[in-house]
Amino acid sequence: MAKIIYVMGPSGSGKDTIIDAVREQHLDHLQVAHRYITRHWQSGGENHIALSQTVFEQRKALGLFAMAWSANQHQYAIGREVDLWLECQQNVLVNGSRAYLPQAMKLYPNMILPVMIDVAADKLQERLIKRGRESVAEIEARIKRHIQLSNNDASLFQIVENNNSIEEAVTQLTAIINAAK
Repeated sequence: MAKIIYVMGPSGSGKDTIIDAVREQHLDHLQVAHRYITRHWQSGGENHIALSQTVFEQRKALGLFAMAWSANQHQYAIGREVDLWLECQQNVLVNGSRAYLPQAMKLYPNMILPVMIDVAADKLQERLIKRGRESVAEIEARIKRHIQLSNNDASLFQIVENNNSIEEAVTQLTAIINAAK
């Protein structure tokens, strides 16, 4: 049975960089889902499809999204194309939300393989400061949320450590993906 490799991690964990590197490997048993997001296409490092709030809501009402959630003042979704890929026995890599995971597991029972990109709090703080997109208070809130969510149900996730090189993290995620064949 095909799986959804549901990758989660805090902003600044390197999740987008790791997913992009996996995408570049062109694994024959894997499709990488784009996210539809209500933010400008040039914001952040993620390769996403930008939608206005109006278009997002229209597509959601038409049932064009397999999964949809709100986070960080934006709307996020994964398109219905994932269902076709799963029917074709393709594993699907999804850039998911930690808060949305329980809903995703209900929508796709026994098909979700949760993977957490983990990074030490001090490294995460350093990366967020270097990125320069948030205030000190926002960074502190992100760190606190990361620690809280990482400690909740950590046994449910496969962990990819991103405290060293990106290559090491990509190797870890690729091994998880290959094991899900």
